[in-house]
Amino acid sequence: MFLSVQEQFRLQQMSLYEKQLRMQGYQMIAGVDEAGRGPLAGPVVAAACILPEQFLLNRLDDSKKLSVHQRDSLYEALIHHPGVFYGIGIVEPVDIDRINILQATFLAMQQSVFALPKLPDYLLIDGNQLPKISIPAKVVVKGDSLSLSIAAASILAKVTRDRILEALDLEYPLYGFKKHKGYGTADHLKALALYGPCKIHRKSFEPIKSLLDRLSSAM
Repeated sequence: MFLSVQEQFRLQQMSLYEKQLRMQGYQMIAGVDEAGRGPLAGPVVAAACILPEQFLLNRLDDSKKLSVHQRDSLYEALIHHPGVFYGIGIVEPVDIDRINILQATFLAMQQSVFALPKLPDYLLIDGNQLPKISIPAKVVVKGDSLSLSIAAASILAKVTRDRILEALDLEYPLYGFKKHKGYGTADHLKALALYGPCKIHRKSFEPIKSLLDRLSSAM
């Protein structure tokens, strides 16, 4: 695929974290990111991704900067590339309610790393808090815009979660999950007020928690 000079430069700049780590002797460097911390429904999903050295994929970037079509196209390119290794971690709403969303996010990240077909020797993790893990790691604030492997992980996590919510929309058609992916949009809040929460809603999240409290006290 042809890459403009500007695109080559952008991608090379996003590879600096990985290049610096390779200069220190690390070879299997995995980027780690999550999708779905904020929604009112559905799982939190994390992905870990190891890219081959000198990997340049046109438009690879933070998933939030991309259109649905671009994310889907990059997702397919990543999962079908023979030199790309990835793992996915999924923590369901019932467990989010049980251990809280931060710990659920950490758990999904841990799952994604150990789901990799090859164990990494270093992790670049998006965010500002480091989950407990035995592998050397560094957190990178806004890492999905600064590290190529984290950007790849962000796409894998986002597309995986979106497809899960699209499938759940068929099971719970009253809530519009295909459209809003579980986020607290006006339409979603209206559906919650009309029908109450369903099995995949996060019962510890507001306004669902207060809604359930009111229903319980009315009985």
